[in-house]
Amino acid sequence: MSRETLIDLLYLFSATTFVLALKGLGSPKRARYGNMVAAFGMLVAIVATFFKYVDGHALYHVPLMLLAMFIGLIVAVPVARFVKMTAMPQLVAIFNGVGGGAASLVSITEFVHIKSTHPATYVILEVLLGVLIGTVSFAGSAIAFAKLQELMTGRPVTYPGQQVINGVVGLASLALIVTILVTSSEPLLWVLLGLAFVLGVIFVLPIGGADVPVLISLLNAFTGLAVAASGFTLGSNLLIVAGTLVGASGILLTRLMSKAMGRSLPNILFSAFGATVTASGDTQRADGRSVRSGTPEDIAILLGFASRVVFVPGYGLAVSQGQHVLRELADELEKRGIEVFYGIHPVAGRMPGHMNVLLAEANVPYEQLVEMDEANSELQTADVCLVVGANDTVNPAATDDKTSPIYGMPIIHADLAENVVFLKRSMRPGFAGIENELLYNPKTTLVFGDAKDTLTKMVAAVKAS
Repeated sequence: MSRETLIDLLYLFSATTFVLALKGLGSPKRARYGNMVAAFGMLVAIVATFFKYVDGHALYHVPLMLLAMFIGLIVAVPVARFVKMTAMPQLVAIFNGVGGGAASLVSITEFVHIKSTHPATYVILEVLLGVLIGTVSFAGSAIAFAKLQELMTGRPVTYPGQQVINGVVGLASLALIVTILVTSSEPLLWVLLGLAFVLGVIFVLPIGGADVPVLISLLNAFTGLAVAASGFTLGSNLLIVAGTLVGASGILLTRLMSKAMGRSLPNILFSAFGATVTASGDTQRADGRSVRSGTPEDIAILLGFASRVVFVPGYGLAVSQGQHVLRELADELEKRGIEVFYGIHPVAGRMPGHMNVLLAEANVPYEQLVEMDEANSELQTADVCLVVGANDTVNPAATDDKTSPIYGMPIIHADLAENVVFLKRSMRPGFAGIENELLYNPKTTLVFGDAKDTLTKMVAAVKAS
């Protein structure tokens, strides 16, 4: 067997592991296994690449490649090990942006390298698409990171004529691609790079609030497509497969997330959802209704008399790092014969699967994680629904108020339970910036404070009972 044949077989093996990894990532129970399989497949591909001949020659600049890998290693390992769950969406955004930027740089380098050889038009088109998509992904991910890290406002940034300006920049970028195809002009390539960067920034600026999970998923798809374009440019079947898998899965996930929010993708991208805060933040309304508050000890007594309890986690749980205490509370309730499960909304948190990862970190049994539709069918028989740091995903306005910006979004119907308990820091609204009528429901009790502290007090009260 020749060296090239062996390397091609190793690449085929790696591509197969990527497919198996995606299959594993489809379930929280197999997600860690899927990640390990993909990592091993990528390791095989990287090692094989160092033994590959290009145009009859060994790889150039191997020391520089090894240096770059070492720098990436010493940066990535500590970050991945010590990042907090609240910062995971930011980490995903910035890593995704780095991937898009790398694909763009590969395309630029290849354009400079091949332009004098008069390649086929489709080859140049592949390079230019890699530059455009990769740069948009890089710039957009950088803005998403800044929003999530609160380096800038997380709410939509809008201005007059925004959509027209976005359209003009997008059309100008496409016109530049056509011009470069005809002229092979290197200076115009740099103009395209600049326009693509601007397009990525202005594309993401008007997106915020509850739309952040969809944005991250879409940018991930962009990066995958950019990597696939780089694969065509370099003649690498492995990059084509890997990039296409990431792009396709990202697009499918984006559509599923849009469906989970009850909105179309264009509406999410161009409506500046969450631009206005309509909730007052007061504990008493103008019509005289007020919220009913309680103490952790009160809720512990309520939980102690329940036979079935459902936890509905949200971003507030991640902020407080209270997932381990929530698991401890569940264990204490189960010791008393109380059935416990977790209702998981697909867009809870700030990225797809955020709550699943958060609870898996606390070793919550996978079989207790119940998706939204199944959770809704079980809530009618629940004695207590404990909402921990969630808001928009249980807001009845999504089904009851046609004027609400979240109308049509599927929600977890916490109000179907016999008793509803909210753990909240304050009366401030969620990402959508709108009031939650469930807070004023007579069956609802609010416990104000940090979720982790409140849960800790509940656990102590349950143990003492």
